[in-house]
Amino acid sequence: MHFPEIVNLTTYPIADPDFRAACKAEYDATGILSMPGFVTPKAIKTIHDEGHANEDRVFATTAQHTVYLSAPDPDFAPDHPRNRLVTSSKGCITDDLMPADSALRTLYNADDFRGFLCEVLGEQALYEYADPLSSINLHFAKTGQELGWHFDNSSFAITLMVQAPEQGGQFEYVSDVRDADGGEMGFDTVGDILDGKAEVNTVTAEAGTLVFFRGRNSIHRVAPNDGARTRMLAVLAYNTEPGVSLSPEARMTFYGRTE
Repeated sequence: MHFPEIVNLTTYPIADPDFRAACKAEYDATGILSMPGFVTPKAIKTIHDEGHANEDRVFATTAQHTVYLSAPDPDFAPDHPRNRLVTSSKGCITDDLMPADSALRTLYNADDFRGFLCEVLGEQALYEYADPLSSINLHFAKTGQELGWHFDNSSFAITLMVQAPEQGGQFEYVSDVRDADGGEMGFDTVGDILDGKAEVNTVTAEAGTLVFFRGRNSIHRVAPNDGARTRMLAVLAYNTEPGVSLSPEARMTFYGRTE
């Protein structure tokens, strides 16, 4: 499948400078950019079918972690927001299992798409991961599975909804909770969010929706899937420098193997 068949270029003229500038302005102002119907129904069906065909090769994990994605800090009590544990459970198909002619791979590698991402994100260039597992991942969340509240270590995330759940499974976030570079961790707000006392923003995406999200300082989660239909989400991961690999320890944790 060729690139013009994958992206709805009528609604999203991603090579147009004015369109790129408008998307960048929205992303800079809000930290999130949601583009419903970005990928065509025909392309989404092929991506879904590829994922379904490889579902027996999914690596499934359930883990508890802090919202800071780091080990508990003994300087704080176990029930302090710094150390409170949340649960993440999902399945994953890795980059090396994606067919060479997959629409997802064509999208990931397309010069026009990558140029559009660079413009919106304010990056000079974007590069794939050097390891064979991490660039393109397809995540599966079955009934009851969720992604617990957390902050990202990376400065941005690009996701594509392939199959939305029947109910639940919505993306929830609270912007600018911490300042990682300044050392302000936002413990009080994190505590309120974990206790369900804070107002959260919600994004409910249908199949074909592309989402940019700036999650390093904005806490977020994927709520539990409350329906029978599996939520299927593609994560398109890039680096701002060439030759970067996810660490072997991280690969073992996320994928159950290192290569």
